[in-house]
Amino acid sequence: MIRVLLADDQPLLRSGFRALLDLEDGPLLRSGFRALLDLEDGIEVVAEAADGREGLALAREHLPDVALLDIRMPVLDGIEVTRRIAADPALAGVHVVILTNYGFDEYVFDALRAGAAGFLVKDIVPEDFLHAVRVAARGDALLAPSITRKLIGRYVTLPPGTATGRGLEELTNREREAVALVARGLSNDEIAERMVITPMTAKTHVNRAMAKLRARDRAQLVVLAYESGLVTPRTS
Repeated sequence: MIRVLLADDQPLLRSGFRALLDLEDGPLLRSGFRALLDLEDGIEVVAEAADGREGLALAREHLPDVALLDIRMPVLDGIEVTRRIAADPALAGVHVVILTNYGFDEYVFDALRAGAAGFLVKDIVPEDFLHAVRVAARGDALLAPSITRKLIGRYVTLPPGTATGRGLEELTNREREAVALVARGLSNDEIAERMVITPMTAKTHVNRAMAKLRARDRAQLVVLAYESGLVTPRTS
């Protein structure tokens, strides 16, 4: 059972009431997060919060597998809650997914660096939303193609030599290769095929790289790969 915490300051989204007459809302906004999750076998919403402080307290109380956090909430925003979850060893098993109405904005990159496993735009279709919750629960990076393109675009604008990520000197050559492939969006099976190794060995390379770089998840590996210069927009 995947245990989910939902933190959003809009009660209509949390409870699943349909937003009447708002024709601009996307499919997921109209169906509601809570109602959608409650209908899915194997997923349980263990707590709901209306602001970031409450969300953080409930994360500590319930230890969910996935915390779905609105990026802009009162009291504490989604980025600060993410940062505090990432800094708390007791919450190491909580995978944060940021919910946003705005696609990629100035806050998205900060949330990735704070420890978010990925992002969902609220107009995502229900099927993709449920798949995303399962992906996040496995600890995999969750970056929609539109988000990834904007993330890469950020590095296109950086002058050469200005990347500031932690160095990758500790990694073996095979671990560096695996990290580069993670940054290109490949799964463990795809990495295994590319490196001509077993999926288990690919997973081992990725996990060891995460441990050495103190990355919470694959999303942080993506950020580190670009910040360190291991992967560039021209070669990704």
